[in-house]
Amino acid sequence: MLKITNLKVKIEEKEILKGIDLEISPGEVLALMGPNGSGKSSLANTLIGNPKYEVIEGEMVFEGKNIGEMKPEERAQIGVMMAFQYPMAIPGVTIREMLLASLRAKGLTVSALDLKKKIADEADKLHVEPGLLNRSLNEGFSGGEKKKMEILQMRILSPKLLILDEVDSGLDIDALALIAKNVQEMVKENKMSVLVITHYQRLLKYLQPDKVMVMKNGLVVDRGGKEIVDNLEKEGYKIYE
Repeated sequence: MLKITNLKVKIEEKEILKGIDLEISPGEVLALMGPNGSGKSSLANTLIGNPKYEVIEGEMVFEGKNIGEMKPEERAQIGVMMAFQYPMAIPGVTIREMLLASLRAKGLTVSALDLKKKIADEADKLHVEPGLLNRSLNEGFSGGEKKKMEILQMRILSPKLLILDEVDSGLDIDALALIAKNVQEMVKENKMSVLVITHYQRLLKYLQPDKVMVMKNGLVVDRGGKEIVDNLEKEGYKIYE
């Protein structure tokens, strides 16, 4: 589904990704780990088309399409979605209004009433307080509430590739397990692919990765399976020094 080849990226004349190669198949979960400043979130932002990140070499191919020249909204329309570490508030726009606009932008015919019911059903599964659905999106929400709203959007929009950028930060164990369960269900039901970015091992106890990669200083320094997570839990990132 996604193939990245020799990706090099700069921001403000500083090279931050120095030749990244990775592949994710349909229905596969790839965990991308690494210490602070290793380039994990930079890769995520490059994938969704953040204009601050300039690709200077390499390519990103999603379902046979080179997305490097696509605008962020074009990438979203073909199924690329990112759940942010720090979701922004959107004053004056409810989750229902945002999702209705997003679905219609994808060319789907959607009844506002049917969507309202579907959002309510999914919110109940995520233990989202019903009152939050009537408020401006993420405005005054707690960290956990914002993360649940990101997963609610995933449930409704059904992306083909979901990028989870440190979604575990600021979450308690119950919320973490709930979010991981919902993501795992989408992987199983819809063959959604997931790139999960994290510093820590605790999320990966609930969201089992098929493959693991470790980044440091803009480079991939290790690849493998769950044994990498187990080693990091015992030894930490010092093993890559």
